[in-house]
Amino acid sequence: MPAPTRANDPDALTVHEWGTFTSIAGSDGTAVEWHALGGPSDLPCFVERSAFNIKGALAGTVRMETPVLYFYAPRETIVDVRVRFHSGVITEWFPRASVAQTNAPTAPGSTSAIEWTRVKVSPGGAHDFPVERGTSHYYTARETNAAAVRSGSQTEKFLFYRGVGRFTLPIAATMDAAGQVSIRKQGPGRIDEIILFSNDRGRLRYEVRRAADGLVTVDPPVTDQEPSLELQRMLV
Repeated sequence: MPAPTRANDPDALTVHEWGTFTSIAGSDGTAVEWHALGGPSDLPCFVERSAFNIKGALAGTVRMETPVLYFYAPRETIVDVRVRFHSGVITEWFPRASVAQTNAPTAPGSTSAIEWTRVKVSPGGAHDFPVERGTSHYYTARETNAAAVRSGSQTEKFLFYRGVGRFTLPIAATMDAAGQVSIRKQGPGRIDEIILFSNDRGRLRYEVRRAADGLVTVDPPVTDQEPSLELQRMLV
C-alpha cells in the first residue's frame, strides 16, 4: 500500500479502516471463550468464507466485526493491501483475496493474513456492486463517498473482512448490584474515552466518560439517544 500522506495533500490517497471487536465478559470482567460464529449468518452469499468458518465450531474470545477499508483518491490508482491478524483467523472476506491460515488458527502466537493485489481504486467509478434478495446491514456500509474498488472481476465500495481471535483485551468491565460499571485498563496502551451503552427492550441509553489512571466508574446510563455526535467527534 502506498505510504501514508498528509490529509491536506491534494494528491494523497487516504485509507480509512472501520470496524469493531465483540467479546463477552465473565463475572470478573475478563473475556470468556465463546462460539463467535454460532448464530445464523448475516452476510450475503457472495461473501467468501474460510474453511474454518463452520457454524458453532470455531471458539475464541474476540469476534472481529466487519472491518472495512475505504479508499479516497483524487484519481484512479492501483494498490496492494495486506492485513495480518495475530492470534486469530480471517473467516469472511470480499472481494476475492489470498488468505493464509495456520492449522491452529486461534492458538497463541498464530497469525492469519489476507492480501489483495492490484486493486483498482476508481473515484466516481461505476457502482455495479453485487446485491442479493433480502436485507442485510452489509449493504449499509456502501453509503459513503468512498471510491469504488475492483479486485479481479469483483467490485465493491470497500475491502471487507472478518475474523475470530483469542487474546487478552485492553479493558475489563464489571458491574455491581446497583448497575454501576467499573472499567479498568489491562496491559499497555492508552484508553482516552469510553462509551457505555444500555439497551432495555429497545430503549437505548449511553454515557461517555474519560478514562483516568486506567480506571473509570460509570453510573447506569441515563441519556435517551444514540451517541452519534460523540462517535463522530472521537473517530472522524
